[in-house]
Amino acid sequence: MAQRYGGKHSPGKKTGPQGSAPQQTYRNAQVDPVGMRANVLFVPPALLALLSLNDGAAGLALGLIGAGLWTGGAFLLREGLKAEAAFAARKVARRPALPRKILAALLAGAGAALAAWKGEPGLLSAVIYGTAAAGLHLAAFGIDPLHDKGAEGTDTFQRSRVARAVDEAEQNLAAMKDAALRARDRTVEARVEQFQSVARELFRTVEEDPRDLTAARKYLTVYLQGARDATVKFADIYARSQDAQAREGYLALLDDLEQNFAARTRKMLVEDRTDLTIEIDVLRDRLQREGVHLDRN
Repeated sequence: MAQRYGGKHSPGKKTGPQGSAPQQTYRNAQVDPVGMRANVLFVPPALLALLSLNDGAAGLALGLIGAGLWTGGAFLLREGLKAEAAFAARKVARRPALPRKILAALLAGAGAALAAWKGEPGLLSAVIYGTAAAGLHLAAFGIDPLHDKGAEGTDTFQRSRVARAVDEAEQNLAAMKDAALRARDRTVEARVEQFQSVARELFRTVEEDPRDLTAARKYLTVYLQGARDATVKFADIYARSQDAQAREGYLALLDDLEQNFAARTRKMLVEDRTDLTIEIDVLRDRLQREGVHLDRN
């Protein structure tokens, strides 16, 4: 994520309790996983389609089909990289249901095979070029995660509940970010990203101890759905009217949400430490009854 900097007189800088620019760093800020390498893959299909325009009906058909396969593979790769980044950022996650990066490699190989066939008809050359393209694609971008993460030795049902709840919460955060972009206000975008980082602290806490899901469920569902809806309504109003009062009210709402999410996270951490202390004391008492004396220092 690129973060803008500026002095007190920079455009977009506001002063005051509601308009001040966020000061804290974004510990859980996410970088867009789709880089230049993935975006460059949209160039070959465009060139193939253009070069096929003067190759007659058969050549044009092969070229357009190959370009379509390449383009589909490029789009699948983008989604696969995003899914892999989300998987890596989570302590507990289910593997992607659709192996997008592997399918993208297969589509790239098929597109290369058709392009080779168009230029040099023959099965052998098409297979060679297609296999090489698919292999290079996998070597460059890897494969999708094939196993669930963080579920070893734990209650599978509880982990699945947490994974589903966090997936839905992340979708609400993504919808908030998309809506905030429509407002075209740098301070609003930064505040939404700051709230996202605080919310993800809560997500990670729940993932570490699935027993916290019951206490945090309304935060992951009701509160985030309300925040998403409020962001959508604010963006629609502010994009049309630049209403300063609506902006101040929305920033105040984000402040309240951020404080509540942070307080819930702190409370769950304190409760987890209390539970651990109780378990340790119970274990010490049991060992002492068995005649084992532990040095408390």
